Amino acid sequence: MNPSISLEVSVDDQRLDVFEAKRRLRSYPVSTGTKGVGFAVGSFRTPLGRFRVLEKLGAGAEPGTVFRSRVACGIWQPGDVVTDDLVLTRILRLDGMDPENANTLERCIYIHGTNREDLIGRPASHGCIRLLNKDMLELFELVSPGAEVFIHPPHQCRGKLIFLDCDSTLSKIEGIDELARVRGPEVYAEVVALTHAAMNGEVPLDEVFARRMNIIRPDRAACEQVAALYVAALTPGAPELIQQLKTHDWLPVILSGGFAPLIAPLARHLGIDHLEAVPLELDASGNYAGYGKSYPTTRNGGKNQIIREWRQAILPQRVAMMGDGMSDLETLPDVDVFIGFGGVIARPRVKQGAQHWIDNMTDSQTLLAMLDGY
Repeated sequence: MNPSISLEVSVDDQRLDVFEAKRRLRSYPVSTGTKGVGFAVGSFRTPLGRFRVLEKLGAGAEPGTVFRSRVACGIWQPGDVVTDDLVLTRILRLDGMDPENANTLERCIYIHGTNREDLIGRPASHGCIRLLNKDMLELFELVSPGAEVFIHPPHQCRGKLIFLDCDSTLSKIEGIDELARVRGPEVYAEVVALTHAAMNGEVPLDEVFARRMNIIRPDRAACEQVAALYVAALTPGAPELIQQLKTHDWLPVILSGGFAPLIAPLARHLGIDHLEAVPLELDASGNYAGYGKSYPTTRNGGKNQIIREWRQAILPQRVAMMGDGMSDLETLPDVDVFIGFGGVIARPRVKQGAQHWIDNMTDSQTLLAMLDGY
């Protein structure tokens, strides 16, 4: 170990450089956050600025050692099929030195080895800095506690983003209405009326959201039933459209005022890795325990906030939104192109305000031309 060693990370180049004074000793490929850069707790984005290595963990452990909460708890072998994002081999625990990144310890941002070595060289982490395990072993021996680390902000534009509404867009149902249906016809009728009032822009979304949830109070059985229904009621052409978008370098993100646990199976079915939706809480017995009242999409303008965060985080070349409701149309100032979707419900105010309009998802070539401005 050399106390004069410092580290610099380039998000643009996906590289970590090791310096002694101003002389570069090593350069390693890395993976930073797949959702780009940012400082918020729970954002899964890589923080920027000045850090120090607070502590080193894993000295003497076998390569591939799995750490959970910084405690060794098993061994990963190359070829093992694991869906989790594992922290492997060694850990350099980072402490933020700037006001913006002062929550780095709370966020558990590390430099560590990974089971997804196949993704090294491109953004793929949950906010940490991932290295090949062999590189992590070497880096660990070079660095002393207290070593300075600097993560440079990105400057290169990266890819194209398309945000997709879920309810009455990717799926033909309105999830919250289906949760109400489980409670009986009277509850269903009351909640549906509130949903349409919100989507038509007649009542503020945050007011409607709380009222509906106080009426429904869904339990685990109702949530599981509606989660399955999202997939069963998939909009025709949606799977093929998502594949075409990916082929043409669009990164799809589901952006919804629905509930994340209910929409997650649909996202997995469609191969969409990123879901921005409202947290839903159940207690140990499966009874309703609340929802994420502060989550942006529970209120008008919340989708705009999330889009702006993504724009700042990854500097996309182009941003699009597609949806059926007024909360989707609100995003128009923050996207390059807005496409209204009327294949399930055609809302006149959305159709009037949209830059483009489609009634089905089966003509992916026309949609792609709209997105790219042709």
